[in-house]
Amino acid sequence: MYKMKTGKKITQFQWLSSSLNQYLIVILIIALTALFCRSLSNQQGYHIVSFILLFVVSIMAVFLGIGPILLASTLGALVWNFFFIPPHFAFHIEKTEDKLMFGSFFIIALINGVLTNRIRQQEKLAREREERTNAIFELTRDLSNASILNEIFDVAFRDVRKFFDAASISFLRELNNKIEISFNHGNEQVFSPLDLKVAEWVLKNSVKAGRYTEFYNETSFTFYPLNGRRISPGVIAIEFEKPLSGEKEIFWIAYLTQISNVLERELLNDLALKARLLDESDKLYKTLFALISHEFRIPIAAIMGASDTLLMPNTTESDGKDLHNEIFKASTRLNHLVENLLNMSRLESGKISIKPDWCEINDIFNKVAGGLKQELELHHLESSIPADMPLVKLDFGLMEQVIHNLLLNCCQYTPPDSVIWFEACYNDGYLIITVEDNGPGLAPELMNKVFKKFSRADNSKPGGLGLGLSIVKGLVEAHNGMIKVKNKTEGVIFTISIPTEIPDMTKIIME
Repeated sequence: MYKMKTGKKITQFQWLSSSLNQYLIVILIIALTALFCRSLSNQQGYHIVSFILLFVVSIMAVFLGIGPILLASTLGALVWNFFFIPPHFAFHIEKTEDKLMFGSFFIIALINGVLTNRIRQQEKLAREREERTNAIFELTRDLSNASILNEIFDVAFRDVRKFFDAASISFLRELNNKIEISFNHGNEQVFSPLDLKVAEWVLKNSVKAGRYTEFYNETSFTFYPLNGRRISPGVIAIEFEKPLSGEKEIFWIAYLTQISNVLERELLNDLALKARLLDESDKLYKTLFALISHEFRIPIAAIMGASDTLLMPNTTESDGKDLHNEIFKASTRLNHLVENLLNMSRLESGKISIKPDWCEINDIFNKVAGGLKQELELHHLESSIPADMPLVKLDFGLMEQVIHNLLLNCCQYTPPDSVIWFEACYNDGYLIITVEDNGPGLAPELMNKVFKKFSRADNSKPGGLGLGLSIVKGLVEAHNGMIKVKNKTEGVIFTISIPTEIPDMTKIIME
């Protein structure tokens, strides 16, 4: 409380702190003016001198403080009396009109100087207010364009250092029930346990504390709470070189309000985004869990049913063969589901690695066609691979899964007796693979999401998780290749292009 009162006294008598140079300048100018007017010091001209001195005092009032102006008015009157009003070199005035003139001169000089100085101060205050208003406007504009915390505090620190002589600015917020520094600008000093304690107290009580305040003033920082409309984003720690007072403190509070609002907006946006992501993640988890449970239950039920029937004593050899066949089909389907889930997990984690080796496309195609023999029974598979097709350097196992998923996709989404074409060729350093069918094609709304996870057509047959084409895209891109899909007049066509080096038989033999 004592400091606050002392601050008010300094404000009221601030004119006493004017620079000594200003007083010396006043004495010098009055002396030079007196010397200049000595030529006019006669019985008829000393009244003109009063106007010259009055004019000089008025000019000085435009540039000097109120203290020097009071000195200039007093010295001007005394110099006029002593050197120019008869009798000269004495402070005695004989004529009544000269006495009135002297009094009028002193009062007019004093009032003129004080009023001119006051007008200058008002003009200065108006100019400062305009600058502050423009600064608030620019701060609001710059903060509205900032999208992350670092950008917000870069803008804030730039203006705080410019207008408030702040050595540093730090943003502290509560994370995991602990106050932590989220941003630190212009200060290499590590916050002490006391500073963190003060920040926690300010956040809890929404009252400023620290240096130049009534609470915890032993620290070198001043802590201000950021009070938003809905939440409290945190605490600002400022290292001011001198305390704020008057309009400058009001200006700082306006600045702080703008920063608080922007930080609250960003934090609320982050919270809303996290809530939305959690909600979508929860929905996706429930959907995926239900889908996986359903897809796994079908082959498991088939295996259990067939196995149970095989254990019955009256099962014939013919029925046993069929049941073994059903178990094999269900196991293959279950293995494909598990393999797709594992591949998707490896792709998303970035742990999938390519092990390229010289491969024969015919070998990959024949192996896939043999594995899909039962699925292809109701379709017509045709292939076109040139007789002079060179060896290509690929990951045999991963490319096998690519072709497997593409052919299986055609089997699942085309009616019986449909034709599926497989074609491979080598062209200008690229392996080109096309897989097409003459089915119904893709619906327009599916074209942009056909390679996304869990994306399936509404009229698709049961079976699968909607991961096949997503895995195809990931494995092709792992080979630095690309895949495209488009509808044709009847059906759909997938085109894969993978860069591969030109085979050199000499190197292959040496290897």
